[in-house]
Amino acid sequence: MRLRPVLWAALLVAAFVLVTGGVPWNFGGLLAPARQAGKAWTAPETARSAGLSADETNNIEIYKAANPATVNITSTVWREGWFFELYPEQGTGSGFLVSPDGRILTNHHVVSGTAQLQVTLANQKKYRAKLLASDPPNDLALIKIEPRDRLPFLKLGDSDPVQVGQKVLAIGNPFGFDGTLTTGIVSSIGRSLRDERGRTLEEMIQTDAAINPGNSGGPLLDSHGSVIGVNTAIYGAQGNIGIGFAMPVNRAKPMLEDVQSTGRFERPTLGVSAVYVAGDLAESLNLPAEGGLLIQQVTPGSPAEAAGLRGASQVVIVGNYRLGVGGDLITAVDGRPVESDQGLQRSMSRKRAGDTLNLTIFRGGRTRRLQVRLSAGAATL
Repeated sequence: MRLRPVLWAALLVAAFVLVTGGVPWNFGGLLAPARQAGKAWTAPETARSAGLSADETNNIEIYKAANPATVNITSTVWREGWFFELYPEQGTGSGFLVSPDGRILTNHHVVSGTAQLQVTLANQKKYRAKLLASDPPNDLALIKIEPRDRLPFLKLGDSDPVQVGQKVLAIGNPFGFDGTLTTGIVSSIGRSLRDERGRTLEEMIQTDAAINPGNSGGPLLDSHGSVIGVNTAIYGAQGNIGIGFAMPVNRAKPMLEDVQSTGRFERPTLGVSAVYVAGDLAESLNLPAEGGLLIQQVTPGSPAEAAGLRGASQVVIVGNYRLGVGGDLITAVDGRPVESDQGLQRSMSRKRAGDTLNLTIFRGGRTRRLQVRLSAGAATL
């Protein structure tokens, strides 16, 4: 009896299964997987997402909450051309709402010298803004818009406990790309940075979260969504290279509180001019080698004069230095040794008019302690 071709094919398949324990092909998954070299073979499957990680979810939640309170600031400055004609020049930066009535914290350099400020919210609504207060030594400013409705705003955190290694998030408008989120960590704390005007910004937070032109004035947030810093500067002129700086938010609180309570903010003044001396130079002047700020002049009518601080009584030439001597040497401020020419400015940046400054001074071979009640003024020392 002759077998049909179909039966022959069936017999061959059955024989292969008996010998190999599998099937020669997987017909689109209709048959069981073939066994090759003792291992099961399966067709490639579509990759399935394992879901968002806890860190990703945290980033998304913070962005959704903080982005509506982050704004774009456009400043217009009138410049004079070659032929004395005036033309408008625009710059952009960021800021963030700190109250539902439209108060916005940003950098001083974002708004300084401008004739006109325009704020664009995350929902693209635009408002004219006015300057309420400015704190140039800390590169901070407070501006105000007049919204019709209450606006979302950010909660201010505490920047004092910030630690190297903790997660941070930056939101802003780099290169005009509004609502941009970048993440990173705190790379260092207590950094000093000299701005383009020669002023030193003290105790900055360094981060590797990408900060670029246009990010200035935007919030630096912790993993709870609280503001711990105001994004201020980057290292170098090429854009982000992983070294950015933010002003600790606690430095903004005196200005915010003063404006809230009195409607204005004025930097406190001490009323002295001084130079830093230490080491061999200090010893040559019969001063402690640890050094400090040697007062050159005391402003008449200033808090320093009222507290009894003394300026130089004569001028001497020491090496390449021409110094006034005979005045008080400030060796510590609020219990912290003065170790640089920025030692006094660092403490003053945390004060407001009416606060007390505790000074340790060296005078006539003896150490003394004085309390100075600061008053409002344009000077920083």
